[in-house]
Amino acid sequence: MKGVLFLAWRYLAFNRWKTAILVTAITVIVFLPLALELVLERSSEQLRARAEATPLLFGAPGSPLELALNSLYFSGESPATLKFSTAGEIGDSGLATPIPLHLGFKVGSQPVVGTSPDYFAFRELAVADGRLLAISGETVLGAAAAAALGAGPGDSVVTAPETVFDVTGTYPIRLRVVGVLAPTGTPDDEAVFVDVRTAWIIGGIGHGHEDLADPQASGTVLRRDDANIVANAAVVQYREITPDNMADFHFHGATDAFPLSAVIAVPDDDKSGVLLEGRYQSADSPVLVVRPADVMDELLATVFTVRQYVLAAVVLVGIATLATIALVFMLSIRLRRAEIRTMTRIGAAPGRVAAILGAEIMLVLIASLLLAGLLTALAAAWGDELFRWLLLARESR
Repeated sequence: MKGVLFLAWRYLAFNRWKTAILVTAITVIVFLPLALELVLERSSEQLRARAEATPLLFGAPGSPLELALNSLYFSGESPATLKFSTAGEIGDSGLATPIPLHLGFKVGSQPVVGTSPDYFAFRELAVADGRLLAISGETVLGAAAAAALGAGPGDSVVTAPETVFDVTGTYPIRLRVVGVLAPTGTPDDEAVFVDVRTAWIIGGIGHGHEDLADPQASGTVLRRDDANIVANAAVVQYREITPDNMADFHFHGATDAFPLSAVIAVPDDDKSGVLLEGRYQSADSPVLVVRPADVMDELLATVFTVRQYVLAAVVLVGIATLATIALVFMLSIRLRRAEIRTMTRIGAAPGRVAAILGAEIMLVLIASLLLAGLLTALAAAWGDELFRWLLLARESR
């Protein structure tokens, strides 16, 4: 038997290009259905688990899917905003606990999530190093964000402008890192968490600058009178919120009108959730209310419908590929008539020749199955993240 395997192996090694093509073709037709099924199943479980953990989501009128993906995965374009007063209305109703979200900014490539302390309890996020947020200007990093930014408690990170040419007059803000969260395997690992007031300051709604009444600021003062102080554009704006200058930060306008990207509502019970949802169901309501689990079910239903067509196409291609491979082996045997005749003349029994040819096919199949297994293991480890990235990237377009 060793001689049979040795001869089969030497033939395949000598005809390495033909062997590589055969192994690749069989690997692909075995791997694709397995990987597709595995990735879709695992990804759908993760997508739906986070959606089911979020009872109600409030946002500006628009696409429910875009609202759910942005609020749950912090990805894609910034959604339209709703007023901060919506969070107050939800809280005043006594039916649910509101958790505000303000999105759209980044530190490097990591999303900045402005929220309240309730978010950490709601998502069951634990601190691995440091502490949670206490005052404006502080940030808590997800595990992956901390690794990507190379930052930890005691360090600082700087926000990036929304666009390359930021004409809004907003400044990058230096945030003090006070904590790093334990890894959860969710999008929270990628986030840079701040409080909502800090997110408004990042967006330019609030700012702090030097005290114009201070004699040291006289170089920027154009005119003083009993009621007002007029300064030029050279007045220094603070780019970091510290305990010393926190009192100098202020906001222009009514707080209730300030923007939020979304509000997560955590009802006291199912009945409270239905009652709260019913308050915003009128056609002219300025607020969109969605149940993320229902939105994700619709999305996944579409994905799985497409999956059936993809699997059918893969099966048809697989059948055609296997037929082609069988034809290759048959033609190979015809081309090797002289070789087979030589082996017979030197004493090889017909059964031994057939065993050599069968061993060649067996070795090709074993190599293909091993390679397909390796690729499937890689898909199991990284495929769900790739699927989610592709899904969110497609939605962001």
